Amino acid sequence: MTKKQNKQYGKDAAKAIPQSHPMNSVQSGVQLDRAEGFLEKGIELYQSQQHQAALRHFEKALALFQRMQNVQGEGEALNGLGLTHYALGAYEAALACSHQSLTLAHQNQDSRTVRQALGNLGNAYRHLGDYDKAIQYQEWGLTLSREMGDQRSEMAGWNNLGMVYKVMGQVAMAIICYERGLSIAKQFSDTQVEGQILRNLGNAHYAQGNYTGTVKYYQELLAIARSRSDVQTETQTLKNLASIELRLGNYSDAIDYNQQRLELARRLKDYRNQEQSLESLGVIYHTIDSYNEAIACYEQRLVIAQKLQNPKLEQQILENLKTLCYAIGDFARANHYCMEFAWE
Repeated sequence: MTKKQNKQYGKDAAKAIPQSHPMNSVQSGVQLDRAEGFLEKGIELYQSQQHQAALRHFEKALALFQRMQNVQGEGEALNGLGLTHYALGAYEAALACSHQSLTLAHQNQDSRTVRQALGNLGNAYRHLGDYDKAIQYQEWGLTLSREMGDQRSEMAGWNNLGMVYKVMGQVAMAIICYERGLSIAKQFSDTQVEGQILRNLGNAHYAQGNYTGTVKYYQELLAIARSRSDVQTETQTLKNLASIELRLGNYSDAIDYNQQRLELARRLKDYRNQEQSLESLGVIYHTIDSYNEAIACYEQRLVIAQKLQNPKLEQQILENLKTLCYAIGDFARANHYCMEFAWE
């Protein structure tokens, strides 16, 4: 979504929010139950990443709360809308809803909703490139989290603030923020958030050219991914570690991480990651003049390419095999691959 589209979406979303209409009768318990039901369902859908459905439920909740002039309910529904629009990448709409939520939550002295709205505003402003406002709202949210004694929110606030500094190029400040968030995550044994922050720390140290620090945090992330049976994160982290160790010239470690990635991909029957791991191993073995090992990797890679039914990749691998066979003086084998290449 472009910034222009995002801005228009924000205006349309603000217009779409129903306005309050006073009720002539006493608030209906049935209506309140319905509004709270829509709100709770919206939260449930948001948490399960069913964002479009969540929007519909938050909008229904908002309309009912407005009819009852229930300010707290309005603020919470608008907060849900703001968070959901943010998750959908509609940052202008997220700002519109979160600003309204913030105003109502202040009126109602609803500190929890205020804190959530501040965090969402900070995140939305970061995505829109308004870093001064992003920092301002994240710092306000952090201050409120500490006043409330809400360490989980403080943990998220430090991580979010770190992301603002990272995108601004102030990596040293980002690392300070991430470290503070990480210390809280470890207190709670919150491995999901801990993993997110460890990834951010690894990326920040990488941006600084501190590859040793990068390895340290990625190794911690790898341990957490394995403890959570998060094979996607495990695969990506093994790939990153192999790449960094190769950059550091630690060929044996780079080989080890690639082999671990290959073994995991085989267990998962993930041909794409098998092929990429074998390619990386082949390149490393070629670099250190271990030609026979490199040939073995490329031959295995050729089998995978055939399973993937990727003729272009097969031709590329046959060319690599031909070059390696010539390098070791195995001309008969090289000619064999030349013939296969011609046949392809």
